[in-house]
Amino acid sequence: MTTEFATLRRSIEQLRVSVAGVRHAFGDAPEVRRLVNDLERLEIDAAELASTHPESHPAAGVVPEHVVVPDTPLDDSLWRDADDEGIGGYHGDRS
Repeated sequence: MTTEFATLRRSIEQLRVSVAGVRHAFGDAPEVRRLVNDLERLEIDAAELASTHPESHPAAGVVPEHVVVPDTPLDDSLWRDADDEGIGGYHGDRS
C-alpha cells in the first residue's frame, strides 16, 4: 500500500467518526443521509482505486493539454443562419 492510500484511509476513518457525530447530533435528516451515502461512495471508490495499479490508470503520468481559449469576438458569419432563441426564432429571409 502506498503512503497516499494510507493517508486516504486515515482520512476516511476520521470522516467516518465525524459523520457519526453529526448523525448523533442531527438524527436521520436528509442531509445526514446524503453525507452517509457520500462516505460510502468514497469508501467504494477508494477501494476500487486501491485495487488498480497506477501504471494501468489512463491518466497516470499524463500532463493535461493546455488549451488557450481566446477572448476575442467570434466571426459573425458563424451565426448567420442561427435562430435567436428567446426572441421567437428567425423570421427573416433565409436565402
